Amino acid sequence: MAQNGHTADLEKQMLLLQDHEEKHFMSSEIVRDIILGVSDGLTVPFALAAGLSGADVSSSIILIAGIAEVAAGAISMGLGGYLAAKSEADHYARELKREQEEIIAVPDIEAAECAEILAQFGAEPHEYEPVVNALRRNPTAWVDFMMKFELGLEKPDPMRALQSAITIAFSYIVGGVVPLLPYMLIPIARKALIASVVVTLLALLIFGLAKGYLTGNQPFKSAFQTVLIGAIASAAAFSIAKLFQHI
Repeated sequence: MAQNGHTADLEKQMLLLQDHEEKHFMSSEIVRDIILGVSDGLTVPFALAAGLSGADVSSSIILIAGIAEVAAGAISMGLGGYLAAKSEADHYARELKREQEEIIAVPDIEAAECAEILAQFGAEPHEYEPVVNALRRNPTAWVDFMMKFELGLEKPDPMRALQSAITIAFSYIVGGVVPLLPYMLIPIARKALIASVVVTLLALLIFGLAKGYLTGNQPFKSAFQTVLIGAIASAAAFSIAKLFQHI
């Protein structure tokens, strides 16, 4: 009867798990890439355009320089994202191979480490010993357990590097187009600069709010910080251009 009751409890728990909907946001890596690309895309071309406007050049020259910067920035940022994700995957592969070798060469030490990990979660010896023995019978699960709980490493998506590169590059282009739009429509650089400031700061405000909501931070604080960074960068570029113009 006790065994039947235990089985019924397990079945009930499985049904509850199936009905339970987790509300965690699972695409944090993609969101991080989008935030990285858009924030730099909005800020860097904005500062460049503001700096060139301070040097009293025409809108067409600013636009050409801005487009060149967006293209170069997208390639550079995308390549950086690719290399970063590739490095993470290579690191995981090296640690996976080492862990596979260790459970063959020194299984008792690895079992002791496994027991220590479970003990840190409050399990008593009579509770974690069956778990350790079960893992020893399944080397693949044992390695996965040690990778996750000993080393804190999750198996990377094999498409992660390419996905990161494309996401960051595309996000950079989307962000970079915003401050350049006024220079496409307004031939006088001074007037285009004013429009670019308004449009870009508004875009930074909206982006900051969205970033705050997606990352779980305070949206208005995130918006203020994002706008402040963009404003400081553009003001610094404009002031430096003006300074060198009069030297």
